[in-house]
Amino acid sequence: QVQLVESGGGLLQAGDSLRLSCAASGRTSSIYSMGWFRQAPGKERDFVAGITWIGGSTAYTNSVKGRFTISSDNAKNTVYLQMNGLKPEDTAVYYCAAQFPIRGSAAAATQVMYWGQGTQVTVSS
Repeated sequence: QVQLVESGGGLLQAGDSLRLSCAASGRTSSIYSMGWFRQAPGKERDFVAGITWIGGSTAYTNSVKGRFTISSDNAKNTVYLQMNGLKPEDTAVYYCAAQFPIRGSAAAATQVMYWGQGTQVTVSS
């Protein structure tokens, strides 16, 4: 089992920056990928960004490319999501995820093995 704990959500204005963090514990030696999904009210949970634990390959959904950056500190079993140029449409609950296949610039929420509890990010115009 892997446990994930997110931190860093908040209420911001358009154009602001924010960094989310997610710390993994438990069977972290088995981790091969981590990343972030988000879910807006009334919508499905969608892939935002992912990173492979070995090699550090990254992937982003098109709407955040150039604005968001995912990174990891393997020694701390922590993944980060730096979000710049935030827009109102980025408003959602952001979920940390672990153990899921990344294909190109996409990943499916249904294939995620572990989830964090979620952290709210609200961006006002």
